[in-house]
Amino acid sequence: MVNTSFRITLELCLTAGITATSCGPSVAADRSERPKEVPWLSETVTPPKTIRGTPAEKLSRLLVNANSRQITTLAQWEEWRKHLRAAWMKFLGPMPVKRPPVKLKVLRTDRLKGLTRQLVRYESEAGLKVEGYLLRPTDIQPGKKRAALVALHATTTETIDQIAGVRGNPTRQIGLQLAQRGFVVFCPRCFLWQSVSGYGKAVAKFRQRHPKTLGMHKMLYDAQRGIDVLESLSYVDAQRIGAVGHSLGAKETLYLTAFDQRIKAAVASEGGIRFGSTNWDAPWYLGKRIGEPRFSRNHHELLALIAPRPFLILAGEKGSGAADGDRNWPYLTAAQPVYRLYEHPVRLGMFNHHRGHSIPPKAFSRMADWLETYLRAP
Repeated sequence: MVNTSFRITLELCLTAGITATSCGPSVAADRSERPKEVPWLSETVTPPKTIRGTPAEKLSRLLVNANSRQITTLAQWEEWRKHLRAAWMKFLGPMPVKRPPVKLKVLRTDRLKGLTRQLVRYESEAGLKVEGYLLRPTDIQPGKKRAALVALHATTTETIDQIAGVRGNPTRQIGLQLAQRGFVVFCPRCFLWQSVSGYGKAVAKFRQRHPKTLGMHKMLYDAQRGIDVLESLSYVDAQRIGAVGHSLGAKETLYLTAFDQRIKAAVASEGGIRFGSTNWDAPWYLGKRIGEPRFSRNHHELLALIAPRPFLILAGEKGSGAADGDRNWPYLTAAQPVYRLYEHPVRLGMFNHHRGHSIPPKAFSRMADWLETYLRAP
């Protein structure tokens, strides 16, 4: 039974819009006392009454199969889901089916308040080394398991140093900040900065190994290796692994969550859901084919593949620098009917902070609250 003071503290925190962790360790420590939903869920899954400047979107109907028959049951959707996934995998191109075992080599250990941060090296593809930061809270009790995150860095020369809090803009150090809130966090380096001097050389080296594969599938594969790393750790609960990223990292988060069921909840900040919102046609992402008139795939399909798992988009909606905003709503509303086929509330939504291509404090609070709630963390 929960004591009265604990219950009152929790209710006050939720009423004030403060996350459980911010209210102190007594609230964060007991997963059984977490609410089943974030208290602000309804406002993120409901489009505004007026959406200005949003162009008409021609998106395929998700609940209609190849025979033009309406999909009305979960079983029918699961069959059609296999078709959509296969179509996307064909477009992205092949990557190795068998991934090498995880063998971490610790290169450096930093001891911070309440956690350790280790720079580690491991194989991404067989024979191909890559680095990442592993952040582990020091209060994990022997034999206990903790929720974990793959945290994917933004487009910056600081790469994993920024997201893991080694250096750079503190508002982008989301891996460090989430580890401080109790998550085990792994931050892998994107292949665009792995032992190369530029994006072009990175793509060229990749194409030598996989000439028929898009750069976005390489990013997806490497992010999946991040899950492999977390699953290899005895203190990580494999049933409570999530994903998070900003900008480039948000793009990777979208694809990782769509194509890997091991991700149970995710937040993508300012990655750009619409093809036209950012440089999705770059050779290290999807290439020029997405601009062809007969190209039929679009990202509302990925949002549907994520269902029923919780997925939150953080949008900036300000000027040319913002990748996401009200223009995302046709994609969300197209995918939400798929969510409704499951026996869960719709947990596909967007928080529009109107602060451009950034992560302001309230947006980070929403990010942390979402992940803590749906991964039952820490």
